[in-house]
Amino acid sequence: MARARMTDESLVQAAAELADEIGFDNVTVPALARKLGVKDASLYSRLTSARDLRVKIAVLALAEMADKVGEALAGRAGKDALVAFANAYRDYAKQHPGRYAAAQLDLDPATAAASAAMRHSEMTRALLRGYHLSEPDQTDAIRLLGGTFYGYVTLENTGRYDSHPRDVAQSWSRTLDALDALLRNWPA
Repeated sequence: MARARMTDESLVQAAAELADEIGFDNVTVPALARKLGVKDASLYSRLTSARDLRVKIAVLALAEMADKVGEALAGRAGKDALVAFANAYRDYAKQHPGRYAAAQLDLDPATAAASAAMRHSEMTRALLRGYHLSEPDQTDAIRLLGGTFYGYVTLENTGRYDSHPRDVAQSWSRTLDALDALLRNWPA
């Protein structure tokens, strides 16, 4: 049976799936070639380097995450928007741990600007409009939310909360309650 023609999209999708299976840090061109049943050299006709492969996975992950968060935010404001945003982010990270790790990759400014990274920032700013924050408080709140979500999800995904009897979902819910209270009562 003839192998289906590989497209750039199918190559990146396969690499993203591989990242979820074996971890983003373990994705290499040879590992992807094995998964696809091709020779390494055939992938280098589409990739300039291992870094290029990693960037492509990151860009895909950022777009997927932005789509999920955008769908969750539609028609919501205030705490409902905060919870929807946070849950979409957390759910994506749990369902796609390798892609989530890829989304944390430091991209060069041009690639970041052309990717969905800007959509993430715009959606976060839209969420914060419901809390009536202006600059520079809005930027500070974006950093607070990003750091909180990233830290919580990273610790959860690495099993750091597994040994404590408190249910992780209950702690997550209380964290979102606390963030909502803080955003509604932002310090002057």
